Amino acid sequence: MENLLAKRFRGYYPVIIDIETSGLTARTDAILEIAAIFPAMDEQGYLYCADKIHFHVQPFEGANLDPKALEFTGIDPFNPLRGAVDERDALTDIFKLVRKYQKSNECNRSIIVAHNAAFDQGFINQATERCNLKRVPFHPFASFDTASMAGLILGQTVLAKACAQANIAYDNNEAHSALYDTEVTAELFFYMVNKLKALGGWPV
Repeated sequence: MENLLAKRFRGYYPVIIDIETSGLTARTDAILEIAAIFPAMDEQGYLYCADKIHFHVQPFEGANLDPKALEFTGIDPFNPLRGAVDERDALTDIFKLVRKYQKSNECNRSIIVAHNAAFDQGFINQATERCNLKRVPFHPFASFDTASMAGLILGQTVLAKACAQANIAYDNNEAHSALYDTEVTAELFFYMVNKLKALGGWPV
C-alpha cells in the first residue's frame, strides 16, 4: 500500500519537538527538558500521534543557568527526583526513534516541527555539535514552524491563542513542560494539516 505520509511533505518525516532551557542562547544555555512526538497518517490522509518520548536533561558542564529562565519554567536542574539524563543519551535515544519512524513511513529525511521552531532547532543543533553526534536525522536548517502556520490558518501566532481558535484545550498551569507543550503543539499541527486536507487543500 502506498505510504501517504511519505508523499505529504516531499519525503520529509515531521517530528514534533519542544524543549525547555536554562536561557535563550543556544551556545551557552542548557536543554533541561526535551520531548518528541512521532506522527502517523491514516488511509484517508489524516495525521495522528503514533508515539512519544520525553527526557529531563542534565545541564552540560559549564552551562549558563539563567535564574529568570528557571523561575519561568519552574525547573530545578539539580533536583534528584527529576531523573535527568545526559544530553547525549537523550538525543541519541530520540534520534534512534526518529530514524525508526522515518524508515517505517518510507521518508528520506526528518524535519523538526515546533512552535517558533528556530529556537528549538538552534538548541538541538548546538547540543548535537557539542556531543559530536553523527547521523543526525533532521534537516539542519529547514523546519515547520507552527507559529507561522497558525498565523496563516488561524490568524493567531501565540500557542495558547491559536489553540483557543482551534478549540484545543490549553492549560496555562501545565505550560512550560516539554511533554505538555509538545502534546499541544502536535495537536495544533495535526489540526491545521488535517483541516487543510478536509478542505481539499491536499488531494489524495
